[in-house]
Amino acid sequence: MARVTVEDCIDKVENRFELVLLASHRARMIAAGSPLTVDRDNDKNPVVSLREIADSTLTPEDLQEDFIQSLQKHVEVDEPEAEAVPALASVSEEARGDALGDVQFDRMTEEDLLRGLEGLVPPDAAEDDGD
Repeated sequence: MARVTVEDCIDKVENRFELVLLASHRARMIAAGSPLTVDRDNDKNPVVSLREIADSTLTPEDLQEDFIQSLQKHVEVDEPEAEAVPALASVSEEARGDALGDVQFDRMTEEDLLRGLEGLVPPDAAEDDGD
């Protein structure tokens, strides 16, 4: 294949916009050092990426998944929440009332914690302000 055209790739990826996104992402991967799946033939990275898509050496689904992962900044992991106080669960109601008395625990949200941390001044900065 001397020249790669959109028509060579359109049967693999129907949407032309998605084709451009996937090919450009693959071209950036090649520039970053990813191994080639076709011969370069003195072509530039975008042409090589289109040839890889046209030759079906890479599946569009894999490219799309890799593209999505490259754009993610924070990946949430669903973990089960730990018990608040697992040791108290085994203590009877009477013993718990006697041992703790009327102790109450404060709960703080993440936003409250971040606001409190922003208000803290490092020790070095506090000394500089006093001079």
